[in-house]
Amino acid sequence: MNIKELFGFAVKARRHELGISQEQLAEKAEMHRTYIASIERGARNVSLENIYRLAKALDTSIPALFESITGK
Repeated sequence: MNIKELFGFAVKARRHELGISQEQLAEKAEMHRTYIASIERGARNVSLENIYRLAKALDTSIPALFESITGK
């Protein structure tokens, strides 16, 4: 897996923990649902600004999202 796929997996896992849909996450993060779907598939190289918006919408921190990838 590459970093985009790992990040997408982390976003999807956190979204599932919260029990929210892609549509709900998109609304909270002020993004389009198809953009969220492409992130979760690992098809997007997400900007820092959008990583921040996702972390905020997922009620977590940026380091926490990356810690779930690295296991640290």
